[in-house]
Amino acid sequence: MGKKDKKGAVSGDAAKGAKIFKQKCAQCHTYNADGGNKTGPLLFGLFGRKSGSVGGYDYTAANKDKGVLWNEETLDIYLTNPKKYIPGTKMIFAGLKKPQERADLIAFLKKETS
Repeated sequence: MGKKDKKGAVSGDAAKGAKIFKQKCAQCHTYNADGGNKTGPLLFGLFGRKSGSVGGYDYTAANKDKGVLWNEETLDIYLTNPKKYIPGTKMIFAGLKKPQERADLIAFLKKETS
């Protein structure tokens, strides 16, 4: 299932997460401070930010109204099945079903978006 830490959570590998980002996320998102919005919103500053709050991005009402505070836990749930977590989102990504892939991607995003 994946490497677990002492608390039972799956630990991520940012290098593997970079590959996942490139394959599954980079078409629609950027993550560096000067990246800007694409089809999806800029991910820089993601951790600790509320859903639907990136300036200049046209979010659905569902995304704005969800009021999620993004952290490792909420991202793990969201990345499993975005349309289930935020019904009405325009994100067309089906999700990452493997816990290790989600942990790797989250480790990458945590490292690169702060």
